[in-house]
Amino acid sequence: MKNILIIGAGKSSSALIKYLLDKSEEENLQLTIADISTKNALLLINNHKNAKAIEFDVFDEHHRKSEIRKTDIVISMLPARFHFEVAKDCIKFKKHMVTASYVSEKMKALDGDAKKNNLVFMNEIGLDPGLDHMSAMQVIDRIRDNNAKMLLFESFCGGLVAPESDTNLWNYKFTWNPRNVVLAGQGGAAMFIQEGTYKYIPYHKLFRRTEFLNINNEKFEAYANRDSLKYRSIYGLDNIPTMYRGTIRKVGFSRAWNIFVQLGMTDDSYTVENSSTMSYRDFVNLFLAYSPSDSVELKLRSYLKIDQDDIMWEKLVELDLFNPNKKIGLANATPAQMLQKILQDSWTLQKEDKDMIVMQHLFGYKIDGEKRQIESSLVVLGENQTYTAMAKTVGLPVAIAALKILKGEIKTAGVQIPILKEVYEPILKELENYGIKFTEKKVPYLGYNPNNVIG
Repeated sequence: MKNILIIGAGKSSSALIKYLLDKSEEENLQLTIADISTKNALLLINNHKNAKAIEFDVFDEHHRKSEIRKTDIVISMLPARFHFEVAKDCIKFKKHMVTASYVSEKMKALDGDAKKNNLVFMNEIGLDPGLDHMSAMQVIDRIRDNNAKMLLFESFCGGLVAPESDTNLWNYKFTWNPRNVVLAGQGGAAMFIQEGTYKYIPYHKLFRRTEFLNINNEKFEAYANRDSLKYRSIYGLDNIPTMYRGTIRKVGFSRAWNIFVQLGMTDDSYTVENSSTMSYRDFVNLFLAYSPSDSVELKLRSYLKIDQDDIMWEKLVELDLFNPNKKIGLANATPAQMLQKILQDSWTLQKEDKDMIVMQHLFGYKIDGEKRQIESSLVVLGENQTYTAMAKTVGLPVAIAALKILKGEIKTAGVQIPILKEVYEPILKELENYGIKFTEKKVPYLGYNPNNVIG
């Protein structure tokens, strides 16, 4: 019997748990699902004989050590900041570990201990990061194996709402952590390189410097992620002239979101004293000049230079921003927290809604003196509110990697991400069985195309 400890039974864990339960008879697996509350874990297990749910507090050191000691591999689906507590015990008790989170500096520091104990600490094996790494490296390695020179790599990913559930003017609903959506792009300039020229976009300009994409004959836009430059060394592309990573949205979203940025509504650095009693209308008025005669609507349109018949104005009205009766209801909240509360009223997925994951890579390269380009795209639709596209694309790579580590099919020890052929080839192949398959096509080499850029 092989024991798997899964810590965290949140929204991204459903497909992960189902995959391992479906394999449990064949592979002789026993699952322990540990969470602060067993409610969701019990629903996902559904009385399966090869699984149990336990209440678990990651900061209860005695219980944490006890559970890790008796397992064979730990899958941590906790928030990234909690992984290190688990990782230290995995080193102590010589257990493999898998997470979907970015590798922290603390985690990197465990690399030597992991290698010394022949342990695989696989990180960044979800969607983004995860599927992006694997699908990119598969093509990059193939291009390099043909003695071609990489000239361009652009990568885009977005968690969106499925077309049949796209029912608002923003063409958007929350399919993952709403707080991360509200705070997206903050904490530093977006950095990338285009045709050998370094580019920096400060936060207040980020949502007006977007790029158009065409995926499955549908038009999207993308804004730049914070730091694309670090991926040059990760992918072995240190001398590449163009490297850009971005987040996908439906066309028009970024221009409208920029309104919140310019007003200061996404600021998370200070709290508002009377936030609990403020109405949505009061919240908007916080950011506008005082006027004893002009309405909030008039002040806002004048400040932003928006006409009343502009679609941007209709998007704001749709959010019920000017309602004097709806209360924020959050004490000592930051503007970003208040905005999140308002948006969740309109953008929370309803019971019948489905989500959609969209990813696209562009690979430009030179071979035999000729410049060529490959476009690789992925679209995944959710099944329902339990087995969402987000849960599938995050959870399935985690689950497949964990099982292959257990079976000794992934052997390279150390703290790592899935950029080795040993890791990505079998995982990507198996993911195709679950409808997660990239479609490639050759397109004319365009390099950096300024005609695709807005602003």
